[in-house]
Order: sequence, then C-alpha cells, then structure tokens
Amino acid sequence: MNTFGTIFRVTDFGESHGPAIGGVVDGIPAGIEVDYELLCDWMRRRRPGSSPLVTARNEADEVRFLSGIYDGRTLGTPIGFIIENTDAHTKSYDNLADAFRPGHADYTYHAKYGIRDHRGGGRASARETAVRVAAGALAMMVLKQKGISISARPVQIGATTDASLFEQVILDAKRKSDTLGGIVECVVKGVPPGIGEPIFGKLQSRIAAAMMSINAAKGFEYGQGFDVSRPGSEYVDNFVVKDGAISFDANHSGGILGGISTGNDIVFRVAFKPIATRTGKLATINTNGERVEIEVKGRHDVCVVPRAVVVVEAMAAMTILDALMLDTARRL
Repeated sequence: MNTFGTIFRVTDFGESHGPAIGGVVDGIPAGIEVDYELLCDWMRRRRPGSSPLVTARNEADEVRFLSGIYDGRTLGTPIGFIIENTDAHTKSYDNLADAFRPGHADYTYHAKYGIRDHRGGGRASARETAVRVAAGALAMMVLKQKGISISARPVQIGATTDASLFEQVILDAKRKSDTLGGIVECVVKGVPPGIGEPIFGKLQSRIAAAMMSINAAKGFEYGQGFDVSRPGSEYVDNFVVKDGAISFDANHSGGILGGISTGNDIVFRVAFKPIATRTGKLATINTNGERVEIEVKGRHDVCVVPRAVVVVEAMAAMTILDALMLDTARRL
C-alpha cells in the first residue's frame, strides 16, 4: 500500500536513513506549468532543521525531477523525482537494532516483516512525508487552475488554543524534555457541488483515509465533528439563494452531504499525538522479548503540528484532485 489515488496516483519509496526518498506521480494532465516557487515554499514549510521548534536534522529537501517535465511543463507522462537524505546520523540508532521504542512502529514492522530498518524509524519515519508534500504541490498546481485553494493551520497545541502562545508552549515542553500533541484545521475553498462518489467513495471518507495515513495522526472530524450533541434545529444547514445560486445559511456539514460536496467550504480537523520519543532512559523489550533499558539519542520534533500543517494540505490536494478526476471520468 505505497500507492495513493485512483486516477491521480502517487507511489512513494524510501527510508529515513537511505540514500534518498522519492516518488512517481501519474495522472497529472499534460501542459501544466510547474510552479517551482509553490513547490519550494511547501517543501520549506515541512523541512527539518528550519527553526528551534522542529528537529535539528538539517535536510535541504530539494526535489530533483527525473521525468515527466520538459521546458517547465508537465508532459502527461509519469513524473519521477527524488529527495536526497544528506544529514542522517545513523550511529545514533545503533543501540536500537534489537530493541523496540515504546509508541513507535518498531515492534509492529518487526512483527509484520520479520525484519526492519531501525535507522530513524526506516520506512515508518515521518521523513517519508516530504514525498507527499512534493506530490501534493504538483496536485495543487492543477487545483489552482480550477480556482480551488487549500489552507491549514494549527488550532491547538497541548492544552493551548491561543495561537500566539503556540511557540512558547513547544519551547517549554522542549526544555522539560517532553513532547506535545495538537490539532490542525484545514479549509478547502472552491470545490464545486457534486464531487464525491457514494456509497463507499464518500468524499469525507476519502479525506479521512488520506489524513489518517499521515504519521502520528490519531483523529479526524469534519464540519461540526463530534460536537453534535445538540438539537437538530441548531444543526441543519438551511437552503438559501444567493446571486441566483443555491447555497446554505450555515456550514455545520463541513461542505459535504451524503458524501458529496455542497459547494460550501470543506472544513475538517486532524488530531496528532505527542511524539513518542523522549530523551533519557526508557524501559522496553528487545527482539527476544527480554526487558531492556534504552536511551534514545536521535534528533526529534517536540510537536509534529508545525510541520504537519503542510502535509495536511498536501494530502487534501491529492484527495480533492483525484475526486475531481473521478467525477470527470464518470461523466464521459
């Protein structure tokens, strides 16, 4: 399951401490002008080593295209690219070759495959999300031509919902050698009504699946989400006509009804868990089932939320573009 999408498809590959990570994007229409400024901006927003709030691993995250683009435009053929890993400190993970870090995928990968790359989490590392961001940026270039915009932001970090305090609470947790979880909200504007494939291809279920595939994602809600313990009279979105077009007087549904877009903003939120890795000694078990004590020495985020924002946008872009292309195919 390393391929995402139906018509717009992305296959990504690579491990955290391998020579490179990369992807193959198929289904992008021919003739799309490649917006390198948008691509670089998205990669910068996810890039490690960019501020005191994120991991000190310092990767340039430069995307090197291998195919599918000529003279600044897409060819309609598969777009292959790689992102080199240049700052992996592999020796920091030598003591984890036979031990499982609590809260990570070390044990489950070992249970599934009988072998794993312990360096930086291998394939399970959030390093892989750089590929998603690059592919999502390509999808966004197509969506912009359709008048669709996507914008995400942190709305909670730890117990704090005041955005002006987010940086401070992350730095406080860092000083205490602790970690924090949080919530990202995303708004998609400009999706026309009628996009989404019932019954098992509902738009919200496809967005949810995309979001829950992101590392450390633990929860998803759209519209009012779990805040639905209220009278129906307070929840319904009543029809109105604005400028001769059908619309709604509210958007409790989050822009989706019956799994199909209403034309309103699509609004959803993704909850991310605290990073499992903390500095200091940790009690765990090894591959023989023996109790051992480990000390994690690698470089890690205190909170994934700041860098997860653009990953959420990327996965939303890929999902919406694929849904639009599926709808076009259905109308042939």
